[in-house]
Amino acid sequence: MKRVTFQLAIVISFAAVFSCKKSNDGPSPSDNVLAYDIKEIPVTTDYTVGAFYNGNSTFSAVVTETPVAGKYNMPNGVVPATVMAQHIAYAARGGLDYFVFSFRSASKDFNNYKFDSAVVKSFLDANGSTNMKFALAYNWNAGTYGVTQTGAQLDADATKLEQFFQDILRVVPLFNNSNCMKVNGKVLLYIKQAQDIDANNNAAIFATLRSRLSAVGVQLYIVGMQNAWTPPARYPFRFQNCVDAIYHQSFSGQGLTDWDRFYLLPQAMDQNWEYSRKYFKETFSVDYVPNISPAYNATINNPSYNGPVYARADSGKLYKQLCNVAKMNASESTRLILIDSFNDWVGGSQLEPANSYGELYLNITRSEFKKQ
Repeated sequence: MKRVTFQLAIVISFAAVFSCKKSNDGPSPSDNVLAYDIKEIPVTTDYTVGAFYNGNSTFSAVVTETPVAGKYNMPNGVVPATVMAQHIAYAARGGLDYFVFSFRSASKDFNNYKFDSAVVKSFLDANGSTNMKFALAYNWNAGTYGVTQTGAQLDADATKLEQFFQDILRVVPLFNNSNCMKVNGKVLLYIKQAQDIDANNNAAIFATLRSRLSAVGVQLYIVGMQNAWTPPARYPFRFQNCVDAIYHQSFSGQGLTDWDRFYLLPQAMDQNWEYSRKYFKETFSVDYVPNISPAYNATINNPSYNGPVYARADSGKLYKQLCNVAKMNASESTRLILIDSFNDWVGGSQLEPANSYGELYLNITRSEFKKQ
């Protein structure tokens, strides 16, 4: 069945429900416009796959799964060398091209910035001759900066604006690392919560940021985050003439509270992404980066949660479908794919092997995104 936009699907579905008469010839579930199969997309050219790497001081006691590498802690952000080396080896076997490491504001949140820096250093120290790539994700926090839609905007305060620029300039040595991930010859930079960078003129801020980085020899390819399940036209003033690409916060891990989304998750994501990808390209002239999760289980951290749980009881069937949804919606020019996450055990979204399922999700990732 030909894919249609998600909005149109909903309209047609409701029309069908309310226009039918009570009879044995009424519509069936197979008549729904979302009742189509997710086809396997053959890989003729490798996709470039990155996975978010989580830094946590201690391995949470609420997690019942046990990593094959053993339960590990990261005191002050320092990942044990043997653990990080094992993670890099897993990544290679799973067809990952790079890890994505978050960093917080050195200007406004220095202690957490130090923690994040230690995680990255642990990777660099263990990477050695492996030459695995990495990318950085600036974790924008509007609350830390005191910037909100109803409060002071970023470009209304020269001091805060300069602090924002300095947050990015501070990591230039990492941008210059030979293993820093590049897209079309430009340094790949993710910005989390980019939709919350409230300002009078976002385009001017990003133009200045690019100019400041260019002055020290760094050309940026910026990928901004938009929150999950939101329409593409919600934040034009945050993205247009600002970023090179957009990714959505994980649909599997955020906002999966409706059973209709859960039961039709691959199709719902496909419709949303197809519409978003086309809108972003035609309206903003930016690329789209699909972001998928191997699983997600909100009950790990919230036992009273009674909504849908995207668990691991299907031997990876749903994850394979989401991999193909990602392939259908990746930008041809970059072929970038994101996985959230490599090791978020509290969210249950980890790609990292566990004793219960072994390297199943690594194997699926490689087979779905790399030529065999």
